[in-house]
Amino acid sequence: MSVDSNITPESTETHVLRLDDAPFHFASGDELPSVDVAYETWGELNADKSNAILLTHALSGSHHACGHNPDIPEATVRWSDELHDGWWEDFIGPGKAVDTDKYFVISANYLGGCYGSTGPASIDPETGKAYGSKFPHLSVVDQVNMQAKLLDSFGIDVLHAAIGPSVGGLITLTFATLFPERVKTVIPIASGMKTTVLNRLILFEQILAIENDQYFNGGDYYEGQRPDYGLALARMISHKTFVHLDAIERRARSEVRQDEETLAWYKVQDTFQSYMLHQGKKFVKRFDANTYLRIIDMWSRYDACAEAGAASVKELFDRCAKHNHKFLVFSIDSDFCFYPEEQAEIVSGLEKSGVETMHITVHSDKGHDSFLLEPALYTPHIAYALSS
Repeated sequence: MSVDSNITPESTETHVLRLDDAPFHFASGDELPSVDVAYETWGELNADKSNAILLTHALSGSHHACGHNPDIPEATVRWSDELHDGWWEDFIGPGKAVDTDKYFVISANYLGGCYGSTGPASIDPETGKAYGSKFPHLSVVDQVNMQAKLLDSFGIDVLHAAIGPSVGGLITLTFATLFPERVKTVIPIASGMKTTVLNRLILFEQILAIENDQYFNGGDYYEGQRPDYGLALARMISHKTFVHLDAIERRARSEVRQDEETLAWYKVQDTFQSYMLHQGKKFVKRFDANTYLRIIDMWSRYDACAEAGAASVKELFDRCAKHNHKFLVFSIDSDFCFYPEEQAEIVSGLEKSGVETMHITVHSDKGHDSFLLEPALYTPHIAYALSS
């Protein structure tokens, strides 16, 4: 494997690690001869490499969690202005929840992503064209294996902690149970251990929205028009689960209605429809439809036991007990995406295996996105879990 030579831990620049010492094998059975992993780091890795924290982003997030990064060449035009500032800026830094005076934080863009890691929009060296439909289906275990290789490149054997919100929490949980010897503290935020039937149906609606766009072309659209309508609709479907409906109403009421917005026949009627349409239009400027499909397909099939090769929940979490893990599990009481009952299931399994576990329910009116917006509700608990 090779890594670029200009790495500075405090930099907010994106770096790219090429995994090319052997083919990358996917859980689907497919393989690629090499893959690139885009990542950023903050803080400094100590001499014995014991202070590293692995942070995994959510579905449509990126590895750029902190600082200002105005340009990621590999992301091309998708790196829009709204992405330039880190998505967890209020959580990472000196004296913050994840204190960079103490810890070395590393975060990677998903494999299959569109912000620098190899994904469907990347060029297939065999054809000179984008992978498109040929890019493999993804599983959470593929992301975990990629992360393990990234940590290997730094010589990090054991993480001080692994943290992941939302879909990132699925990956965090699988990292901890597939490689239990490589982490001490595990912090899944507003996540789960098996995708619910409700979420699978909501994700399926989004898949259909993209698949039925006239420009999707089975995923091979990079030389023509993009399936923007389908991707925008998919985002609108998902947005209702990320943001509490009361918050949507507040935001919509504060916006100026765009009366000129029309579809083929229907005219937008009110600020609520205008707000939601705006969210969809904004999203297609910064994200790739094929990447979105790969990630929601990965999420739809998630089962923590299956990903880690465990026959039961007891076997899964006995691995954590054996390696003396500490868990901090966050729920959000207004979450419509990963309901609090899902985190309760994780906690129940951990406790039955005797794993040291702290379960915090955040009381918020902001829904699932609370973990992005309200650092004061999370910081004391994260700081305590990391320091204890």
